[in-house]
Amino acid sequence: MSIEHIGTERTGAGGQSLPFSPAVRAGDFVFISGQVAMTETGEIEAGSIEAQTKRTMENVITVLKQAGCTLDDVAKVNVWLDDPRDFWTFNRVYASYFPNGTPARSTVRSQLMVDAKIEIDVTAYKPKE
Repeated sequence: MSIEHIGTERTGAGGQSLPFSPAVRAGDFVFISGQVAMTETGEIEAGSIEAQTKRTMENVITVLKQAGCTLDDVAKVNVWLDDPRDFWTFNRVYASYFPNGTPARSTVRSQLMVDAKIEIDVTAYKPKE
C-alpha cells in the first residue's frame, strides 16, 4: 500500500509554510489534517464558535473534495474545543452538516496551538476505483 499526499501546501499567517499535508490517502482511507477556522488569507475567522465551526467545517469539506470525498464518506471525526461552554452551540452547527447520519466522534477540551476556538480532523473511507 502506498501513501498519497493530497492537496497543496498550506500557508498560515504571514504566508508562513505549514509543514503538513492537507490530506493523506492510505489505501481506502483518507486522513484529513486538523482544520481550524482559517480564512483564505491565513488568518483565523473572527467571531463566535458558530462562525468558527462553520468556517472549519467548510475547510474540512474543501480538503475532502480535493481527495475525492464528501462528508458522506466520513467515518470518524475528532474535535478539539478551546472552551467547553461552546459545546452545545458547536453541536447544533456540526449536526447541520450531517443530514444523512453522523459519523463516530470524539470531542475534547484543549488549548489550541493557534488563536482558534475549534479544530477538527476527519477520517474518511472511500475505496479506490
